[in-house]
Amino acid sequence: MTDLLVDVDGLTVDFPVGAPGAYVRAVDGVSFTLEPAGALGLVGESGSGKSTVAAALLGLHRGTGARLGGSVRVGGTDVGSADAGELRALRGGVAAMVFQDPLSSLDPYHAIGAQIAEVYRVHTAASRRAARARAVEVLDRVGIPDAVRRSRARPHEFSGGMRQRALIAMALACEPRLLIADEPTTALDVTVQAQILDLLHGLREERGLGLLLVTHDVGVAAGSVDDLLVLRDGAAVERGPVRRLLSRPDAPYTRALLAAVPRLDAPRAPRPRPTGSEPVVEARSLRREFGRGRRRVAAVDGVSLTVRAGETLGIVGESGSGKSTLGRMLVGLLEPGAGQVLRDGAEVTGITPGAQMVFQDPVSSLNPRRSIGESIADPLRAAGRPDEAAVRARVAELLTRVGLDPAHYDRFPHEFSGGQRQRVGIARALAPGPSLIVCDEPVSALDVTTQAQVTALLARIQRESGIALVFIAHDLAVVRQVSDRVAVMRRGRIVEEGPVDEVYDRPAHPYTRQLLDAVPALDPELAAERRSARREVFA
Repeated sequence: MTDLLVDVDGLTVDFPVGAPGAYVRAVDGVSFTLEPAGALGLVGESGSGKSTVAAALLGLHRGTGARLGGSVRVGGTDVGSADAGELRALRGGVAAMVFQDPLSSLDPYHAIGAQIAEVYRVHTAASRRAARARAVEVLDRVGIPDAVRRSRARPHEFSGGMRQRALIAMALACEPRLLIADEPTTALDVTVQAQILDLLHGLREERGLGLLLVTHDVGVAAGSVDDLLVLRDGAAVERGPVRRLLSRPDAPYTRALLAAVPRLDAPRAPRPRPTGSEPVVEARSLRREFGRGRRRVAAVDGVSLTVRAGETLGIVGESGSGKSTLGRMLVGLLEPGAGQVLRDGAEVTGITPGAQMVFQDPVSSLNPRRSIGESIADPLRAAGRPDEAAVRARVAELLTRVGLDPAHYDRFPHEFSGGQRQRVGIARALAPGPSLIVCDEPVSALDVTTQAQVTALLARIQRESGIALVFIAHDLAVVRQVSDRVAVMRRGRIVEEGPVDEVYDRPAHPYTRQLLDAVPALDPELAAERRSARREVFA
């Protein structure tokens, strides 16, 4: 057993809650092993204990008040009994972690290269010059172009995918034997996600790295690991080779998890035909620029589209393609630099009750100091409803409609799960009775089962009220399931538009085909074929 890279036996993790001495169990008797150069995927819904297990491998619960049981050994180090010096040697030197959100993991005030160099010096006592050279070396290894120059850039000057590459470079700086990747692609579009997963696979092949991949997306894990460990409510449900588990899962929970994964080849549920012939919203030659002088860029460049009552238009494209800018102009949060937005046949400027937005991150879009009931009531009061009893009754009705308990009116956002907070955002958007709702990446941060619940909720609301929906997302499989038509955006322009089945089954534009080929496949062999094809393209 000494040659194992990771050996976890009966791990339990309890977190303190409420009164002194009260604990809640987050991980309940989890055991697994990982051999050198092996790859294991930890999958499950939010709250299943995935990230808690990953953090325990590096002793990150030390000093938090958490209570751990069982044993954890990584690279021969007993994490539970290791002293501060041994833990320091373990973190970075033996095992390193790549987190989900690179913006919160990187210091915004210091250059990327300086941050990587500092990590290298802490673990190796190298000179400043040697540490700077090492930072450039690993940045180059993870595909950062012009690494010498870009090493002097700060995090805000990098795209999301580039920041994630920088985090991987930092993790590689000290030549660890194990890389722990905690939801490394959740916030990335499909093409950048494919690039990051290809990078992780290449590092395994070249350096013999062990990989522990934590993800709620079974499709992401399918082409990246050898084995899967399925967690639910802190306990292990099933473990096995990825091919067997994806094709013949034993546990009902695993089967339900796989069934919830949106797939490009899955049959679409029948959708009602749009209920009106006149457009609810119409964009005519919209243009919006950002920046000044030579750095001025057209985020949206001459976009025209229409959406009718009862219809869902999906908008897809990579980060920076202009999707969110377009959505904000449709609801009046941004004024067009040129062109017009018409709603119900009349040109509109600014925010009106008839168009509302559901944002990607309900945490940042809900005021943490106001109860969820008050947040939903705000647009009602802004529309001139002074009767407090009527407002509370309307909020209770909306909470019920989105599947929440009206008795939770006075609770605050932190008391709800991510999916529940997104339901609050939908209720708030419905409050003024809009004819159009723009959903900007409404499910990108949610696990697959919660995604399915939120998209089903939107579909039900649309059937009941006939509202028009614009669904902006980087997940093409989700867009196919919820949309009637789809518009593909690239560099501020729509390069292809049409009925969703026609665009997905017979894409006319090479960029659309590129997006579709980057969608994770649940078949490991197909995922390997696509990875090889991408290598040939970029070779």
